[in-house]
Amino acid sequence: MKYSRIAGTGSYLPKKVVTNEELAQKVDTTDEWIVSRTGISSRHVSSPEETSSYMGYHAGLHALEAAGLSANDLDMIIVATTTPDKGLPNTACLLQERLGITNIPAFDITVACAGFVYALSVADQYIRGGMMKTILVVGVDVLTAVTNWDDRSTCVLFGDGAGAIILQADDKPGILSTHLHADGRQKDSLYIPTWLPGQRKEEELSYIHMDGREVFRFAVKALGQVVEEALAANHMSQTDIDWFIPHQANLRIITALAEKLKLSLDKVVITVDRHANTSAASVPLALDEAVRDGRIQRGQTLLLEAIGGGFVWGAALIIY
Repeated sequence: MKYSRIAGTGSYLPKKVVTNEELAQKVDTTDEWIVSRTGISSRHVSSPEETSSYMGYHAGLHALEAAGLSANDLDMIIVATTTPDKGLPNTACLLQERLGITNIPAFDITVACAGFVYALSVADQYIRGGMMKTILVVGVDVLTAVTNWDDRSTCVLFGDGAGAIILQADDKPGILSTHLHADGRQKDSLYIPTWLPGQRKEEELSYIHMDGREVFRFAVKALGQVVEEALAANHMSQTDIDWFIPHQANLRIITALAEKLKLSLDKVVITVDRHANTSAASVPLALDEAVRDGRIQRGQTLLLEAIGGGFVWGAALIIY
């Protein structure tokens, strides 16, 4: 039986860092207020040149290098993003051009913060089905471009970045299972209005709109359930998890989930304090950091989860 395994990880963070103290000079907030409610101390903010395809390209190069491969070894590119460079072509095609390769499938998945888990699941199915052997999966977003910097309830939450993995066919188990869900009834809890000129309402700016309380309530419940679903599907318990890599949206959500799952925070990879919420990039960014600093080792069991506007959410259980 064919499995897919993570052969390499990579990431990219914009050079500019904005601290809470700097934000407090522009909006009515304080470092203490932000940290106490979100756990965030700083975030990376992209320059005009650091687009989704640019950041995804550099994260992809790092992942290829870690896997000992070149771009010519790829059979497919999947990019998870809510902030494409252009309306069309898709960001994966622009990334493909940057890599200097042609003739392989390249497409985007747009499911907000759950994008990487969704893209990972899609890539896993292509490899398990025998259609592909090596796939570049990228999660990238430039959320600061759709952030209203005058809205203190949202501008403190988001940052930019990209994370990537190389998924390869293998005889040994890697991706054990993925579990995806969606509930479109929650469409008004977290959204960005359309930016299409013919459809946008003049009074509605194309920024992130969020009902923070509803997002928190729904996220803790839904993510707790999908994690339990993933463990049950593999006849595992919380004690089998070596590392929990959650979506980095809010430290309070992460802590609530860890408590619900009876997991020590020592087993949780946390980057939200330095990265803020980077949407589709948050899980692969955290994964790459923990791989590169030596916390995550080959053979360990990883549990990934994320939730995004829609609502869409999912989890993946992995042997690294």
